[in-house]
Amino acid sequence: MTNRPRLTGDQTLALLADPYRFVSTRCRELGVEAFETRVLLKETVCLKGREAAELFYDADRFKRAGAMPAPIRKTLLGEGGVQGLDGEEHRHRKQMFMDLMAPERVAALGDLVRAEWLGAAERWAAASADIPLYDELHPMLTRAVCAWAGVPLDSDEANPRAGQLRALFDAAGSRSPRHLWSRHARRQVDRWLAGVVVAIREGRLDPGEQTAAYKIALAKALDGGLLPPAVAAVELANVLRPTVATAVYIVFVAHALRAFPEPAAACLSSADGRRALVQEVRRFYPFFPAVAARTRRPFTWRGFLFPAERQTILDLYGTNHDAAVWGDPEAFRPQRFLERTPGPFEFVPQGGGDHFNGHRCPGEWIVLEVMQRSLQVLTEDIAYEVPDQDLSIDFKRLPALPRSGFVMANVRRKT
Repeated sequence: MTNRPRLTGDQTLALLADPYRFVSTRCRELGVEAFETRVLLKETVCLKGREAAELFYDADRFKRAGAMPAPIRKTLLGEGGVQGLDGEEHRHRKQMFMDLMAPERVAALGDLVRAEWLGAAERWAAASADIPLYDELHPMLTRAVCAWAGVPLDSDEANPRAGQLRALFDAAGSRSPRHLWSRHARRQVDRWLAGVVVAIREGRLDPGEQTAAYKIALAKALDGGLLPPAVAAVELANVLRPTVATAVYIVFVAHALRAFPEPAAACLSSADGRRALVQEVRRFYPFFPAVAARTRRPFTWRGFLFPAERQTILDLYGTNHDAAVWGDPEAFRPQRFLERTPGPFEFVPQGGGDHFNGHRCPGEWIVLEVMQRSLQVLTEDIAYEVPDQDLSIDFKRLPALPRSGFVMANVRRKT
């Protein structure tokens, strides 16, 4: 067997201090794509790159059950959701989400998001104030996705619910008391959405058969029975939360238009170009840093022995910046997505592999739609100025963002 490089000591604090670049930096220093260490006091293998991603998404070798740390399960993901399932149970639950991704339904969500943007632009113009874009996006996206998903939302309820959904992803990885707020928000969101599920089942709420709320409320588990209300609530949150989290990517779209005006402008004249721009934002900018799994059984890969039940981390950000796949990976170059279509283990901003059978996020079509509609608004529907501010990316934050949150000024509708 080959001796795999090893970092001595527990690396949890080092990982938290630089969550997006810890694995890739150590791999570069060691000249490898895999190394061993300890994370959260557990023996851990860290992986990066296309071949490592293909290994990681091999369902015969890795499982997800119990792999994600408890702080993430109790905030970001929730308990009992699709992300922690394996095998036939996972494929069965995953199909429920894939059924929500019909192109006309995704486009309908895009229409709602654009309408929210245009309404906000009118309010911002009347207010004549600086606009912190990241903060403003959460209630906008909450209203849009709740209307689309069939989740009732009173006008005075949008901001509190948006704050709770935001806390699930914006505070989950915090080392401060904000993490406790994230746990509290998870309990509130689960209680809210379990109430929606029960109301649909009892006939007190009819959101329409095409909606996510209806389909999830009446979805069957693998054994043929309805999902427990608490689990159905988690899965409904798995529609709402990621859509609201797209606020991160939208801010990065605005950032790219500002930071890379020439390559961005070159993409705006065609639908393919705009899609390439959005995809390069997803590749270039940090979003979700890594994913975790556990080995099912002992096996050997590249001469390295993986024991059974070994915690394994795949670096998503590092894989999207792998120089072996992405020529000049630190350059923002949307043209690369017009030159070729990357493979399912090369481009992994929301996981890798197959949407239907693997653990790649089923909501990628929603993310693309929301980002492209937002790009349209930012470049065609509104005018704005970007005042002096700190637009450097804070890589220590989870999720990473420009330090200023991206402030806009003098926002107005174009005639």
